[in-house]
Order: sequence, then C-alpha cells, then structure tokens
Amino acid sequence: MNDLEVRQLRYFVAVAEELHFGRAAERLGMAQPPLSRMIRNLERQLGVSLLTRSTRRVALTSAGEVLLRDARTALDAVTAAGRRARNAGRPEPELRLALKADYDGGLLPLILTRYREEAAALPVRLVLGGRGGQAPALRDGRADVALLPIPFDDHGLDVEPLLTEPRLVALAAADPLAARPRLRLADLSDRILPDGTPADREDLPPVPGDDDRRPRGAVAGPRSRTLDLAQIFNLIEVGSIVWFPPASVVRRHPRPGVVYRPVEDLPPLTLVLAWPRESRSPAVAAFVRTATAVAAGPAGP
Repeated sequence: MNDLEVRQLRYFVAVAEELHFGRAAERLGMAQPPLSRMIRNLERQLGVSLLTRSTRRVALTSAGEVLLRDARTALDAVTAAGRRARNAGRPEPELRLALKADYDGGLLPLILTRYREEAAALPVRLVLGGRGGQAPALRDGRADVALLPIPFDDHGLDVEPLLTEPRLVALAAADPLAARPRLRLADLSDRILPDGTPADREDLPPVPGDDDRRPRGAVAGPRSRTLDLAQIFNLIEVGSIVWFPPASVVRRHPRPGVVYRPVEDLPPLTLVLAWPRESRSPAVAAFVRTATAVAAGPAGP
C-alpha cells in the first residue's frame, strides 16, 4: 500500500465531516465527480470501505471513523509543522500564548513581567480566541502554550494546574433573583447561558434548535463563540442571558446593570497551562516555570 497523501486526507475529512459529497466539494472548491473518484480510489488503496452511500444519506463505516480521527490528527500535525517552522525561522521568533480574553486569573501581567527576565524568553504574542479554541491552536501550530480552564480535550498535550477560583452568576440588576444573597443552580432553571445551554445544566452542550427555554434575545449554539465580553454584558443587562464568570473577572468588571451572586453548587474554575507534549522549546519551558512560580507565590491571587 502506498503512503497516504495529505491531499487525500483533506478530501476525506471534508466528506466525513459534511457527510454530503456536494457540500464537501463546495467546501473544497472543486467539482463533485473528481471528489467522489478520489474517495473511491482511497478506499481501493486502503482495501476497506470508509463510507456507506445511499440515495438519501452518506455515513461513516467503523474504518471511516478511525481514519477520520487519525486524519484530523495527521493534518493538524502537518499544519503545525509548517507554522512552527515559519515562526522559528523568523528574524525574531515569538512565543505564542493562546487564551480567552480575561481568563488568566489575574496572573498574566505579572507572568509576562517575570518571564521577560528569563534567559530563554522570547517576545510574547497573545493569540486570543473563544471558549474551546485554545487546545486546537496548540495542536495546529498557531500557539506554543495556552492558558485555559478545564475541562478540555488534552490528548497530545502536557498540562500544569495554576489556580482554582470560584465562579459566580452574573444577572441583570432587575432580575428577581438578584434580590437573593445566594443561589443554587436549580434557581436558574429558566435561564440561559451565552452558548445557549440551560444554566442549571451548564455541564451539557447546547441543543441546536431547542428554543423552548430560550428567552428572547438569547444567543445560541456556534454564534455565541463570536461574542466578546462587552456583548455578553449587554445581553446580561437586558435579561437575555446569565453567565458564570470566575471571581477574577468579576473583580475587574463591576457594572451598574449587572449583579453577581454566589451559586452554592456551581463548580469552581480551574485554570491550567497546556503545551504540546513533544515540545522541546526552552522558551516554553521558561514560560511554564515562570507561570507556576507566579501562581504559587505570595503575589498570586
């Protein structure tokens, strides 16, 4: 069997994710017939069926599910290799730090100050993204190290805990629940989080199309990933959503139209550092060493 080519994997992943040859071809910017031929040739090359096809649907076989998982990993590795090589070859290489804005436990300014004193330090560039975007940035080479809350998919990554802090609920000042000094998740059963998840089931992913419990103006599903902090606060102030910010964010963002209340059974937020397991970068090692020292020291929160 000949070695698989990157192009074959890209084509297969597009079909496997879309489960529709027409949409996959459009996504790839090509016609459908050559894409279909490419997938059939790939199946012949591997000697297995990757997809089941009918007039109504396309589905992955068990072999297709395995190839999809491994192909994503392989494509990320290829992309990451190119991005890391380009960064290393720059006249002034950078340390690219992925994080969600304000999710640094209040540690980042001191970490950056102390890191500059390290002999192996590089200039730091912040790679800002939404919830869930940090681990993929490490895998595909857009970032060298990430500051992010758990849980997340940590396969292929090394992880170092930094701190754990309580979360509170952010409510509109006019919300009847704002009159209570403390709440429980059950009290929030008719409220919605920024990603469309019911607030009392914040451990569950949002349900696409489930509008029955969503107040007017709430943002659901993937659209919520594009919301910045100002937009989230605006939606809270008008009563469309509630939110569970960590205490460090609460301290930095007092707003007259928003109140914060403790929620007795709301799990805390644990912030960690993560970086690719295969990394041998002295700059990454120096950053991890500095960040853990800051978090453990008396200047930490």
